[in-house]
Amino acid sequence: MKRQECIETPRPCLRKPNRSDAAEILARYSGDPEVTKFLGWPRHRSLEDTIAFLSFSDDEWARWPAGPYLIESKNEARLLGSTGLSFETRKMAATGYVLAKDAWGRGYATEALGAMVDLAPKLGLEQIYAFCHQNHSGSARVLEKCGFRRDSAQGRPVQFPNLEPEAVQPSLCYIRTVGIGNGSWPWQHTLVVEG
Repeated sequence: MKRQECIETPRPCLRKPNRSDAAEILARYSGDPEVTKFLGWPRHRSLEDTIAFLSFSDDEWARWPAGPYLIESKNEARLLGSTGLSFETRKMAATGYVLAKDAWGRGYATEALGAMVDLAPKLGLEQIYAFCHQNHSGSARVLEKCGFRRDSAQGRPVQFPNLEPEAVQPSLCYIRTVGIGNGSWPWQHTLVVEG
């Protein structure tokens, strides 16, 4: 499988993050309390937190054929947010996205998530899934637009550390079959849909 470190969509392009992106990631979305409200990872409070994310990203890209992607506007080369695939097995991965506030409501989430749906079978994945908070209707709509179906049997409480640390919150599980066959459902890891 050939790695795709850059993906073109009609408006944004997606690319593998670099260490030089740390300050912009922190300023644009990862340090913003409103943007990070429904995330499954804690808001970045310092540049060191963002550098730790970039180390995680490097590890994912070294281990799997894809990992986190930054979302950039083609016209302005402006950082809009991030998306990606988090592999559970060779056949199943979690996905999600986060967008800076000025990118909300403009269709970027749907384009970015659609790119992950298109990429998944090229990498040998059969299913991708995402969790979102039950009150985050915008993310639920994006998932449904991209062909994910709500799996009520698989929903479960998830930690949303920026809402209430240590507490579990109700979540919705969405799944999309992208290849042939069925994988076993993983519960070791959750990646919450953001944005």
